[in-house]
Amino acid sequence: MTASTADRPFFTTFVTCWVPVALYVTAILVVSAQSGLRPPPGLMLSDKFYHFVEYGGLGLLLGRALRATLRTRLPIVAALIAIAIGGAMGLADEWFQSFVPGRDSSLFDALADVTGVLFAQIAYMFAVRE
Repeated sequence: MTASTADRPFFTTFVTCWVPVALYVTAILVVSAQSGLRPPPGLMLSDKFYHFVEYGGLGLLLGRALRATLRTRLPIVAALIAIAIGGAMGLADEWFQSFVPGRDSSLFDALADVTGVLFAQIAYMFAVRE
């Protein structure tokens, strides 16, 4: 934790770090609620790749928000919490999709979600060193 993080008012931290997380989670849920969603033409990659990238973005935002909020000297603590939150979100998202007509729910999709969050934490820990 840097001195600037400790001196930052709660409201500023909330708006700059946690509001983006909330907006991103909202976007994930809006996309998950789309019936029969297909990738854009020309981008016919595996759906696991899309899950990995989508939850990698969530992982970066979660890591950033947790590092700004938690009062811990060890970045791994924030990373592990981010992985737990992102993994739970991925499982909840797959469960939600099981109720959406035209959508499939898969444990492999949830695994791709968790992998995206995990890789985001590894990248974030290397990019932001104290």
